[in-house]
Amino acid sequence: MDLVKNGILLSKNSVIFIWATLKKFTFTQIKKIPKFKKQVEEETKKISDLFENEVIENTKSEKYVVELPSQGISRDELIKTVNRYLNLGKYNWKEGFISGAIYYYDEELIKLLTEVYGLASYTNPLHSDIFPGICKMEAEVVRLVVNLFHGDSNGCGTMTSGGTESIVMACKAYRDFGRNECGIKKGEIIVPRSAHPAFDKAASYFGIKIIHISLHPDTYTVNLKKMENAITKNTLLLVGSFPNFPYGTSDDIEAISALGLKYNIPVHVDCCLGGFIAAFMPQAGFPLPPFDFILPGVTSISADTHKYGYAPKGSSVILYSDKKYRHNQYYVCTEWPGGHYGSPTVSGSRSGGIIAACWATLMYFGMNGYITSTKEVMDTKIFIEEQLRSMKGIFIFGKPTTSVIAIGSDDFNIYRLSDALNSRGWNLNTLQFPIGIHICITHLHTKPGVASLFIEDLRQELIEILKTPNVELTGKMAMYGMSATLPDRTIVGDITRYFIDAMYYTPK
Repeated sequence: MDLVKNGILLSKNSVIFIWATLKKFTFTQIKKIPKFKKQVEEETKKISDLFENEVIENTKSEKYVVELPSQGISRDELIKTVNRYLNLGKYNWKEGFISGAIYYYDEELIKLLTEVYGLASYTNPLHSDIFPGICKMEAEVVRLVVNLFHGDSNGCGTMTSGGTESIVMACKAYRDFGRNECGIKKGEIIVPRSAHPAFDKAASYFGIKIIHISLHPDTYTVNLKKMENAITKNTLLLVGSFPNFPYGTSDDIEAISALGLKYNIPVHVDCCLGGFIAAFMPQAGFPLPPFDFILPGVTSISADTHKYGYAPKGSSVILYSDKKYRHNQYYVCTEWPGGHYGSPTVSGSRSGGIIAACWATLMYFGMNGYITSTKEVMDTKIFIEEQLRSMKGIFIFGKPTTSVIAIGSDDFNIYRLSDALNSRGWNLNTLQFPIGIHICITHLHTKPGVASLFIEDLRQELIEILKTPNVELTGKMAMYGMSATLPDRTIVGDITRYFIDAMYYTPK
């Protein structure tokens, strides 16, 4: 639908944008009125207290240490204290009652990685002449993952501290490549609306303009026509997710690769979440469309070894099709009095222990181990998805590719279902725009009875909710529901900052 105003043709999307901007401006101005300003401050103070009180409740059994002890604490006492701290919290995560977060847990693997990390805990790949073995392990991790994603002999990359750093490093590399090789001074990256906020973080850090492209309302994948229309002479990078975090759906990487080739623009594929399932799915009996370096337009891939690679937290890889991109990721300083300085990633010093433990994990599982694990996770995901699709009152967003299933409802506020499952011990992720919840299936959910228990608990709570579908939200979920509707996102930003503040709570 188009509207004509004073001889100017306005598209429906333009009208929606103008209306949203007007609402935000109005809300911002009202917020400055002393009476309403005070009310906003009082409400945000309540939210801040809510977050802090939750931390206090979770840690009430322990005293806080805010000064160094006068005498060092014994080994046995330290181990006892650490074990107590690790058991704080209300979720039974070892039994699969959470979404994502912990992707594999096995006592034997923990013992192995603890020993490996301990052996290498003092090492630092920054000093490659002192610790060449650690550098060898990192190089081997990069090479074997390049091969998993069908890279050729030119393929390369580095390890990073996690998916966010992998994405941030890719954006830094393409900003500098665009500036150094293409003369682009004001670079832009084009990402799906569902792309991870690490791309927004990179844009904020490095002064890059980020353009978000809307999703198809049925498939929840990026609108390719709009992506192509957004391309300009300043475009540094096109991005696709395989899969994305919110919905578990995957963008058409083959088509994005074709756009990259057509306009001579690099293409990054974010495989941080499901890359280490997608890489093994075909061999496990689950065909996939091409999404990696087998496509000629794909120039980089981010993949987290600490998710379905089952390596320790703090490990990921960023891969490139050619060294010319990786060279622009590096930071090099040649004028320092201390000598020539160069580092591959944000960090200078890095943990050799994490590198060694990641390498050991890949060696421990091997190809057959990952194929077996992938089959177990995918079989469980298919079972849960089929059960959910058979239930009235809820729907699944799009077609999940790997392990994430997102749930919505046209009959009631879906946050109520999340809250109800939370009361039964389940921890799911909440989504917004539109509101939804998702469960990320991990190897923990493949344990006998876990998936069936989740389905039965969800079914029972759904039956109760549908008896009174119009009941309003209460508690924390009411806050989530409210924040999703606020036109002024600065207030939502403040709420997020209060949440982070609470993570650093200590008694006054």
